[in-house]
Amino acid sequence: MKKIYLFLTLALAVLTQGMVSAQGVLTFEKDLHDFGNVTEGVQATYEFKFKNTGNQPVIISHVQASCGCTTPEWPKEAILPGKTGVVKAGYNSAGRPGAFNKNLTVTSNGNPEQISLFIKGTVVPKASAPAPRSAEEVAKSPKADFTSTTFDFGKLEKGQKATAKFTLKNTGKSDLNVTGVQTACNCVSYKMSPSVVKAGQSAKLELIYNPQVLQDRIETVTLVSNDITGSPATLTLKAKVVESLAKQSSLKVNKASVPFK
Repeated sequence: MKKIYLFLTLALAVLTQGMVSAQGVLTFEKDLHDFGNVTEGVQATYEFKFKNTGNQPVIISHVQASCGCTTPEWPKEAILPGKTGVVKAGYNSAGRPGAFNKNLTVTSNGNPEQISLFIKGTVVPKASAPAPRSAEEVAKSPKADFTSTTFDFGKLEKGQKATAKFTLKNTGKSDLNVTGVQTACNCVSYKMSPSVVKAGQSAKLELIYNPQVLQDRIETVTLVSNDITGSPATLTLKAKVVESLAKQSSLKVNKASVPFK
């Protein structure tokens, strides 16, 4: 009788262990996103990327936001082991000036059953609309034109700075002053020479890209300048961001791993 009891106990322990180890696990790349400054009225959105690193499918049953100002979206189908997906968080900044800090609770059949994600930022009151420009002012304005507006880096390591070079020409009637660039990722800085472009002249614009998110990326870069002829000029940066390039291409030199150049 004791032997039967011992056998049943061991069988139950093995079965329980198997049930514990057979679980789906949602692993998020990050659990906090800072939007920085958001102009009042803008619908700020961010996609929290995740991967099922477990060995069973995961179904997200619900994503609960901490307030009605935050709208979540999530995949309704099962996420198989090894597959990826996103939980999208949208924040409605209309009528909500000031700092915000919100959370989303992701509930699923994975381990753990609940995961918290966070978004924060500061809503900046929308400035009054500028007075309409006269036809004479527009005619005398500088105009930013590019010979090419897209640059593809190919593969880049996460956190690896890379530079894209563009030729900027002022096809307008007065001096062009570039005062900055804007991106949703806050991951692009710039250099320009000369800093002021005379009418009919050209300058070299360098965009320094510092990717922080894995997978294929397309970044839209908006030029901030005194060009009032129309919508601000935009440039597009493309890259496939990976964890490490050294793992994919390396040589052993004097017993040391050296990446290909």
